[in-house]
Amino acid sequence: MKKSSIYWMLSLYFYFFFFSYAACYSFFAIWLGEKIHLTGTQTGLIFSLNAAFTMIFQPLYGYLSDRIGLKKYLLYFISFLVLFSGPFYIYVYGPLLKMNFWAGALVGGFYLGLSFLAGCSVIESYIEKVGRKYSFEFGRARMWGSLGSASAAFFAGQVYNINPNINFWMASISAMVIVVIILFMRVDMSGVEIQRAETVKFNDIIQLFRLKDFWFFMLYMLGAACIYTVYDQQFPIYYASLFPTKALGNQVFGYLNSGQVFLEAGMMFAAPFIVNKMGAKKGLIIAGIIMTFRMVGSGIVHDPYSISVIKLIHSFEYATMLVSIFKYLADHFDTRLSSVLYLVGFQFATQIGTTILSPVVGNMYDLFGFRPTYLVMGGIVFAFTIFATFALKNKKKEINTEKKFEKQTA
Repeated sequence: MKKSSIYWMLSLYFYFFFFSYAACYSFFAIWLGEKIHLTGTQTGLIFSLNAAFTMIFQPLYGYLSDRIGLKKYLLYFISFLVLFSGPFYIYVYGPLLKMNFWAGALVGGFYLGLSFLAGCSVIESYIEKVGRKYSFEFGRARMWGSLGSASAAFFAGQVYNINPNINFWMASISAMVIVVIILFMRVDMSGVEIQRAETVKFNDIIQLFRLKDFWFFMLYMLGAACIYTVYDQQFPIYYASLFPTKALGNQVFGYLNSGQVFLEAGMMFAAPFIVNKMGAKKGLIIAGIIMTFRMVGSGIVHDPYSISVIKLIHSFEYATMLVSIFKYLADHFDTRLSSVLYLVGFQFATQIGTTILSPVVGNMYDLFGFRPTYLVMGGIVFAFTIFATFALKNKKKEINTEKKFEKQTA
């Protein structure tokens, strides 16, 4: 297929996948609290188990993705899982949580980890690989995923107050589109690309963990990206509490979340240009600084207007960090392992921290409240950002592993 056709099909895939994701997940914490009647600690445990299952699946997904190269097998698998998200939430997950918390949490963690949470990373990694093959920037395609999230978030707040199940059905309907896209999309693989993929061995993953620079990168992701994930988990609950009624708070949060993700889409378009100019390391550091400001600010201000402005800042932070991560990994490590690097180096490290911190932070919300907890989280991110300033590498690797492989197989 032509470059333009591939770009637009993958952009549409991003759009509808993240529409499904946001339709299910934008009000997930509120749904757990208001409809399932879980405490902050129980909600934290849900997020912790989701992260634990995601952490199990990510290394496996990463290895399989690099091993099969640009073949679409994993995209088919994930797309069909997302297709059943509506019936799962409505007829399995919700009732099971009410009947038996631990059974529901385990079943939900398995499904959400396998589909949305680990599956999202596989899709991002796959499309980044295709972007390198067909010479288009990942951020320009990922922008459409943000637009999909924004579109879902815009309606989610209104729909949630009518019936949360409508959001879940919207997710399944959107997933029908991504299945059709995968059926008609064709990404060609050359003989060299097939051979490169087949050389990926499980031992390559083990070798990564012997690299000091890989550990430094993982530590920064553990201390920065992980905290950002935990911060966002129960933020909708805090935000809604600042309004006279929860229904009004939920509705306004839907609009705010939609606006933030629209800004994120614009930043996804601009981020490749910005990161290319200043370098991947500086992009990661700047994202950490913005993250620190956002969390500390959330602990200081206490009115919905100021909190709304702080929420919108997230769009600049996330786009810069995501594009910088892919470029940093491509600059300093073997690109044959791009999926393993992203799913293990970034996502796996993040899930380790999320698994540990989600119940701890959830308990802190119950004991001390949101604002003091946000101040603590901001301090942790700042400390790890200082660490990354000295630990992360500045220069690109001297040998491009793709060219090196091609010379060896010529």
